[in-house]
Amino acid sequence: TLLKAMSKLLAPRAGTVHVSGIDIHSLSAREAARRVALLPQHPRAPGGLYVGELVARGRHPHQARMAGLSAADHEAIARACDATGISDLLEHDIDALSGGQRQRVWLAMILTQDTPVLLLDEPTTFLDPAHAIDMLSLAREQARQGKAVVMVLHDLMLAGMFSDTMVVMRDGTIVAQGAPKQTLIPEVLAQAYGLRAEVWDDPAGNAPIIVPRGTVR
Repeated sequence: TLLKAMSKLLAPRAGTVHVSGIDIHSLSAREAARRVALLPQHPRAPGGLYVGELVARGRHPHQARMAGLSAADHEAIARACDATGISDLLEHDIDALSGGQRQRVWLAMILTQDTPVLLLDEPTTFLDPAHAIDMLSLAREQARQGKAVVMVLHDLMLAGMFSDTMVVMRDGTIVAQGAPKQTLIPEVLAQAYGLRAEVWDDPAGNAPIIVPRGTVR
């Protein structure tokens, strides 16, 4: 719900969403799509679509009506494919890809959209641990390059590893907000998730280690 409101798919009942000082809900869909790109939790593509065709769709907000791909479009596509490591998959049918490959292709599509804000809804869904870390590392690299990356994640350990700031929510209300070590504490985990856990400091990282011990009754 939060990401839908931030991407103009859902109008908020109160408050505003600003990107670079502009209310995103005051813009047309095309203008908003030049500023914010959303990767939904369960993206779907038409059957028989090739990887290159899907990635190219990310350029739609930047194209004139009925116009083909410009040199700038091709450059944006090449950058996105290189960043996600899918340049050798462009002629492959999307349905023939593995789950990890498919997620990287979808990420390439929204990178091709070339927006300052990326919204990722559970980008590690259906991925094994190694592919999940690869996916979040790609997202982290986009943040290092200056993009604002907002992710919804339910894996607390991964969220802590890859986040600068975390917002823990329950029933639409913010329970805690801050750095991972400030938010991933036993009291917050109990309030937000009903989880009884020990939280250990990780000397090799910025996020704590969470050890579940049961539920709060």
